[in-house]
Amino acid sequence: MLKNTLLLLSLLAAHGLGAQTVTGSWFGRADVVAQGNQNNYLTEFILKQKGNEVEGIFGYYFKDSYQSFFIRGTYNKSTRAVHIPNLAMFHYSSNTRNGVECPMNFSGTLMVSQAQSSLKGSFITEPRYKYTCPEIRVNFTLDNEAPQTDVALGNTTPGRKFWKPQQEDVIVSNTPENKPVTATAVLTPDSLVLKPTTIEETASNSLLAKFESRKNIYSQELEIEGDSIRVSFYDNGDVDNDTVSVLLNKSPILVSQELTARALTIYIALDDKKPVSELGMMAENLGKYPPNTALMVVTDGIHRYEMYLSSSLTQNAVVRLRKKKKS
Repeated sequence: MLKNTLLLLSLLAAHGLGAQTVTGSWFGRADVVAQGNQNNYLTEFILKQKGNEVEGIFGYYFKDSYQSFFIRGTYNKSTRAVHIPNLAMFHYSSNTRNGVECPMNFSGTLMVSQAQSSLKGSFITEPRYKYTCPEIRVNFTLDNEAPQTDVALGNTTPGRKFWKPQQEDVIVSNTPENKPVTATAVLTPDSLVLKPTTIEETASNSLLAKFESRKNIYSQELEIEGDSIRVSFYDNGDVDNDTVSVLLNKSPILVSQELTARALTIYIALDDKKPVSELGMMAENLGKYPPNTALMVVTDGIHRYEMYLSSSLTQNAVVRLRKKKKS
């Protein structure tokens, strides 16, 4: 009887482990497989599994730069194999700001235990680049505390963090005395960066009139703890030339920017005197497959929020940002 009971418990435990998916937030250090090389990447996957398909965000820090992409891949439940193609990663010898990228594919295996879940594998390039872009091995660990804590690299020092944008990034101050500022996207050899430019008053008024002529659909209210936020936009569907403008409290901050799999990122400094701000996304077109859809990721250094926004030529997608009261 005892033997049968132990066998039943073992089978139930095995079934429970086998039922676990790759959904979750994963972090790990990726090391280049090249003789004499010591460079590594701090990486993260934020994955959502739907059957045999996986989608989410891949991000990594390398030297002084952070890159993130919307990704799609596959998961084999029988073998627990994960495959995610089309990842662009800086070459290991790059100085990042003027560096080149290697086209990489991730292949890994989900390992599940009661103590810890891991996703072990490698980033491997296409055969024609194998001598230029060596294999990068990584062992991801599941962050069991997500989404309560910021998982933009779970092995960094815990506690309150503030984003420190690079010189090329846009910082939009949420204060009424500032004139509207937008950004123009420039595709450089290493990344898509944002250059600040001032919008002419006539163009700003025209954009605001178009925004106000449409109905606002409020999708979510976010509680923000930090003094600034990082906002990233991705095309979450098939990349089909969706183009949007973004307004903060009815002031344009991004104008006619095309959404792609690569993050379009802007940093916003929030005004302590303003308890609630509104961030609105307005469709400039409907792309190839209407409506105009985007994945927006908001990070305040403490929390990370993901939401899917949908806008059309008659409706704007709006999110409220509520500053948490300081005790």
